Amino acid sequence: MTDTPLSAALQAMIDARTARAGVVGLGYVGLPLAMAFARAGFPVTGFDIDPSKIEHIEHRESYIEAVPEDVLKTECEAGRFSATCDFDRLSECDIIAICVPTPLTAHRDPDLSYVAKTAEAIAKTLRPGQLIVLESTTYPGTTDEIVKPILEKTGLKSGVDFFLGYSPEREDPGNRQFQTATIPKVVAGDGGAAAALMQAFYGATVSAVVPVSTTATAEAVKLTENIFRAVNIALVNELKLVYDAMGIDVWEVIDAAKSKPFGYMPFYPGPGLGGHCIPIDPFYLTWKSREFEVPTRFIELAGEINTAMPHHIVTRLAEALDIRSGKALSRSKVLLIGLAYKKNVPDIRESPSLRLMELIERRGGAAAYFDPYVTEIPSTREYAELKGRRSLAWDLEAIRSFDAVVIATDHDNVDYEAIARIAPVIVDTRNVFARKGIESNAIVKA
Repeated sequence: MTDTPLSAALQAMIDARTARAGVVGLGYVGLPLAMAFARAGFPVTGFDIDPSKIEHIEHRESYIEAVPEDVLKTECEAGRFSATCDFDRLSECDIIAICVPTPLTAHRDPDLSYVAKTAEAIAKTLRPGQLIVLESTTYPGTTDEIVKPILEKTGLKSGVDFFLGYSPEREDPGNRQFQTATIPKVVAGDGGAAAALMQAFYGATVSAVVPVSTTATAEAVKLTENIFRAVNIALVNELKLVYDAMGIDVWEVIDAAKSKPFGYMPFYPGPGLGGHCIPIDPFYLTWKSREFEVPTRFIELAGEINTAMPHHIVTRLAEALDIRSGKALSRSKVLLIGLAYKKNVPDIRESPSLRLMELIERRGGAAAYFDPYVTEIPSTREYAELKGRRSLAWDLEAIRSFDAVVIATDHDNVDYEAIARIAPVIVDTRNVFARKGIESNAIVKA
């Protein structure tokens, strides 16, 4: 069955752009998605538990780089977008997209509490004819095993009374080449009617949809994309250690290898993985695979290698300080350049820079940071003790007072030539000096 009176009615509303979309979670994924829906002509209501986000939106202030303030202002003033903390208003929405965090617990197990709580909030006002879409990255089976039972406790049935789908978010903070609406969207529905509605709604919003057979398949697509990156980054991180021991520059190797026009894709080493997806998503699959007694040795090994990289960087830092200045790390002041997990963005989620600061101070050193995008460290679950620390102001005399500088994030708007002139020890984890043709005896690649 691919059509019902309820699905036909919602299909007609989608075609007429009168279906109201609700987006739960107005962060790095939710707010750009809400803007994509609004710009496609749908009325949109955003939901978040954080009152400060609602206040920013009411003042037409964007807190997400991917959403320019002029776009936010246009959609708000046109009446196509508004935001609220009142989850009772979910009943007003014909389509609801769930864009909430899916972190790991302290034991590296999936934490689906945000998804479950959101599903429970939706269930309180669930009505016939609504389409509920999970966008949060998770393990295969979550939509069917977690979200669906919560919604069906209301007595309404998926595929009959309401419709359920999954469409994995695809965002790349800082990448201006792609926007939410120009990235192909993988979609799947629980049954034929839901699948048709998913294709219709997202087809009206983004440049291309990629339908797959089941919600579990769509969930697996997102994990596969991020595991692919995690494993390949782990490979080059391991090659970095091997080639360094041989006196070979891994960056030169990669630059030469990528000249091959087929059969090779360049990945680059670094101080560790950051962002919400790549450090976390592989563990969702390894956790789920235990249910089927299938080992995931390759993925788990990649996780171990990437997790160990901050330790390697701090070891290299200690060695460089000892060899170049005869100073122990425990008596040294260290400045990290870059707190964000990738260049030219303010996103610090799972940033290895936070781990580097922690490890330096565990060894008795004093750590500070400079980041033009992150003025203050916000509250984080794993690094609560770092909350409130502020970025050093860009001052060459202040930088000169540090015993070592670690390039953790290669932001473009940093004066690397000045750092090369004044820093006695520089540990470069991003190869930024070589890429810019800057030479200094103080530079150590790590």
